[in-house]
Amino acid sequence: MSALHAIVIGGGMVGAACADTLARGGARVTVLEPGPVGGGATAASMGHLVVMDDSPAQLALTARSLELWEALAPALPPQADYHTCGTLWVASDDEELAAVEPKRQAYLAAGRRATLLTAAELSRTEPQLRPGLAGALRVPGDSVVYAPVVARFLLERAGATLRREAAMALTDGGVRLAGGVVLRADVVVVANGIGAAELLPELPLRQRKGHLLITERGAPAVNHQLVELGYLKSAHGGDGDSVAFNVQPRPTGQLLIGSSRQFERPDRDIDWPLLRRMLRRAADFLPALARTSALRVWTGQRCATPDHLPLIGPHPHLDGVFLATGHEGLGITTALGTAEALGAQLFGEPSALLAHDFTPARFGRVPEAIHA
Repeated sequence: MSALHAIVIGGGMVGAACADTLARGGARVTVLEPGPVGGGATAASMGHLVVMDDSPAQLALTARSLELWEALAPALPPQADYHTCGTLWVASDDEELAAVEPKRQAYLAAGRRATLLTAAELSRTEPQLRPGLAGALRVPGDSVVYAPVVARFLLERAGATLRREAAMALTDGGVRLAGGVVLRADVVVVANGIGAAELLPELPLRQRKGHLLITERGAPAVNHQLVELGYLKSAHGGDGDSVAFNVQPRPTGQLLIGSSRQFERPDRDIDWPLLRRMLRRAADFLPALARTSALRVWTGQRCATPDHLPLIGPHPHLDGVFLATGHEGLGITTALGTAEALGAQLFGEPSALLAHDFTPARFGRVPEAIHA
């Protein structure tokens, strides 16, 4: 009996994780990636492996994914720069600090460690932060990683056949490539981020642009990934352009600085006024940043859904087509959990993640797609 043949569209972090899981399940895997492996949204990510608790489903997916990252870490090459630095969710005032305890309890219920830092403890832990902050939630198990290296590692481990060609359309039982050739497969996994919106325009996907900046060496020393506690509530809660404080220490002595959000901006241009807002926000929390030089600035495109949860599972109308997209800013964190959930659906294996509905069908009637 021949092995199941799977085509994975997209060689980023999510596609590579899915290819690895499919191969470990016995599938013969072909990956379609016209650009560099991990060169799209994966390369434009901060590589933050973080537990998030905006919904029970998100908490379950991120917490399980962190467990899978911890299991994978010993096998990763040194170039992956996997480092457990933890996250500090910084509270600016008493209102934000009041939100810490429910967040801490949610993390504990998910099996993650989390502790409250008073204002004095925060100052001693991260002395570069400005005075007057109210405290923080410390999540010591969060990590950072250089995701493009991990994507290449997982594809090599999977033994996947990598074809440097773009998928132009889905066909009945396969994929039509840019050159017109049709590849047949038992299963097609669409894992190419916002590119899925071109292949399957009926899906509820939105494009979200973000900016990142990395400093030169010798930046202010910080010990944790630092994120403002109002990250979603006050800074990224709406559809308008927004910025938030999010700084990550790198092993090189640099700082990676985010974050910004702009919807329906498909270009890759630098929005300099928005970038200045982002940096002013960062310097408000870390004043020494104002004396630090930038080495590089770039942008990336995320793929978002209306409820900020990814699409993982079968297309409602296309037999053999599965989705693994719509991860917005959590694609690196949740790639391994996504692959586990996908593998559980395909191979009938157990996974606690199946208790939550990540399938496209949760949005009600998704219009039927038209095959090429």
